[in-house]
Amino acid sequence: MNAEELRSKQDREIARQLMEVKEVKRINEMIEKREEEGPMGTRRRLLATSVRLSRGMAPWLHEMADDCIEKLGVTIPTELYVYSSPTYNAACVKPEDGRLFIMFSSSLLEGFEGSELKFVMGHELGHYLYGHHDIPIGYLLKGKPRPSPKLALQLTTWSRYAEISADRAGAHCAQDPEGVARSLFKLASGLSSKLVKIDIDEFMQQVDEMQLEDSEPGQGAPQEDWFMTHPFSPLRVRALRLYDSSILAKKDGSSIEDLEAGVQVLMTIMEPSYLEGRTDSDENMRRLLFAAALSVANANGEISEKEIAVFEKFFGKRTFSEDLNLERLADDLKDRITQVNASATVAQRMQIVRDLCTVARADKKISKAELKVITSIAHDLEVPSHFVNQAAALEVKLD
Repeated sequence: MNAEELRSKQDREIARQLMEVKEVKRINEMIEKREEEGPMGTRRRLLATSVRLSRGMAPWLHEMADDCIEKLGVTIPTELYVYSSPTYNAACVKPEDGRLFIMFSSSLLEGFEGSELKFVMGHELGHYLYGHHDIPIGYLLKGKPRPSPKLALQLTTWSRYAEISADRAGAHCAQDPEGVARSLFKLASGLSSKLVKIDIDEFMQQVDEMQLEDSEPGQGAPQEDWFMTHPFSPLRVRALRLYDSSILAKKDGSSIEDLEAGVQVLMTIMEPSYLEGRTDSDENMRRLLFAAALSVANANGEISEKEIAVFEKFFGKRTFSEDLNLERLADDLKDRITQVNASATVAQRMQIVRDLCTVARADKKISKAELKVITSIAHDLEVPSHFVNQAAALEVKLD
């Protein structure tokens, strides 16, 4: 399989957008000028501060690297390094003088084995293959002037999807779903299997508990989550389980569209809520949700008390009134959707669809009529129907 096929669609699309951003172009031009003056000294620093693991010193590690390089189609010469650290970590450094450098912490090499280590190796090679170094996120987030909040959010959202792409490359190298999950457990906990019994199903249940914590309508992820460059480890395991069930991993697997939609559902857990934002885009999204939520709730010809209760959790007590003109609000949907499409990203529009599913689930099930309305709104918002199915189908029954 061509490694490019494994790359997350959102990683690819957001990266393309970022490469056209003025600040990103400026930093890349600065880096390019420095590189034209000569090597930036990466290899020199590695030789001074770490140990290069030659094929003679670590033949087993080079065998793993050879296997991953072949599976992913990497053609650049690669050097492996280890540095002293009690923390499990690894990194792929931007190539210099036609060589790629992969670094491992000493504790990781000692604590990981077999497919666990292959996953890490493939993950780092994935960052190189997908051009993730072309977006210098460290320079952009920590430099002066600091990026605008909008650009910072776009960078960290892209970075999380970039990790999803690299995880898939790692899983393709490892060819062992349980070993991959153990690797992520160890990275998250800092523990080895010698100390605890690793239970991957219990580890993934943390995602369910996170969703319960965030289940109050309108409550987005805490602000500190928005600017995290990596998805939470339980989310990564869940995302990889979706990958393992897809056509990318097995011939009779689910479609790539279903895979990407499922991952996007997971990633909304770390996105900010538009219900509390102050931008024009946030206001447009709130106006659309107001009208769309009532249209969904009224899909069966009447709005239940439970649906009213959920609606008012979004917009506040006594915001629902019998005097609301539901027909006029339904007629106004197209204009409100147009405004949202012009100002909100696809990921933000997905949040609206997700919240509409929350309204529809007020009665513990989503009716065919409600699903039809949601699907129509999602289509006009240019949100894939696969996302609607993922957001709605897990906890509901169609009547």
